[in-house]
Amino acid sequence: MNDNHQTIIWDWNGTLLNDVDQCVDSMNTMLLKRQRSPISRKKYSEIFTFPVKEYYETIGWDFNKESWDEIANEFMQLYFSKLGTAGLHEEALPVIEYFHKKNYPQAILSAMEHNALVSAIKERGILQYFDQIAGIEDHFAHSKIEVARKLIHNLKAASGEITMIGDTIHDYEVAKELGCQCILVAIGHQTYERLKKSGCQVVKELNEIPGLFGI
Repeated sequence: MNDNHQTIIWDWNGTLLNDVDQCVDSMNTMLLKRQRSPISRKKYSEIFTFPVKEYYETIGWDFNKESWDEIANEFMQLYFSKLGTAGLHEEALPVIEYFHKKNYPQAILSAMEHNALVSAIKERGILQYFDQIAGIEDHFAHSKIEVARKLIHNLKAASGEITMIGDTIHDYEVAKELGCQCILVAIGHQTYERLKKSGCQVVKELNEIPGLFGI
């Protein structure tokens, strides 16, 4: 990669924010409420996908019996009640600061609702490192492609000069759709094995990423 003109677009959930346990706990609260078996963190990372409605269906939700909107809202209420317990991944701040000191423009793209995203970033004291923040318009997490397209326009960077860093196959799909480079890091919502099968470059730790830029 070795290009100090690259702009970095970070995914938030699972990549910088360590929120997998909060997602699993929220889902299990919903399952246990309905007297259904909970899922393990391992099972979660093997089946989580975008659009998230497909992940719910894999678990066994029948949206002919319960409304998707109501289920999604129930999950988000639980998730946000637990969000304060989710911190950054241990290596996130040092890596962000490293790129900042090397004058790499950085942005965040997330499937989290935009205002909630900005608040979450502010609360963790890292807003100043990012030139742009982009979240979705609602809590239903359909796709990040259109949000990413607007973000790239606002960054005024050519897609070939952008590297997206995420923790799911969908992050790679977004990058491919928009002509950006991509690195996936296997510390979040999908397993290393699943990420490798995508054909994208995958690392196991955030601190491996600067070396891929030749710095």
